[in-house]
Amino acid sequence: MQVERTRLYRVRTVADSFDVSVATIYRAVESGALRAIRIGTGRGAVRIPGAAIEQYIAACESAAATRAEREDQDEAGFAAGGAA
Repeated sequence: MQVERTRLYRVRTVADSFDVSVATIYRAVESGALRAIRIGTGRGAVRIPGAAIEQYIAACESAAATRAEREDQDEAGFAAGGAA
């Protein structure tokens, strides 16, 4: 997804770009993992700033790298002393 930092994106657009459900994007917003703004009164329209999308992608990449490092360490520990 080519992200324009200053643009506001609809939830559906972000979900389609990530190939996930709209509910997944709303959960990320509700958990605070993905920043969004409401426009209008009442429930309003939810929009996601392009900069927030970039931050979310970076956080996901960082979390994936951390998981991969842990898995590598676990495998190395098992190979070194786990087999009896």
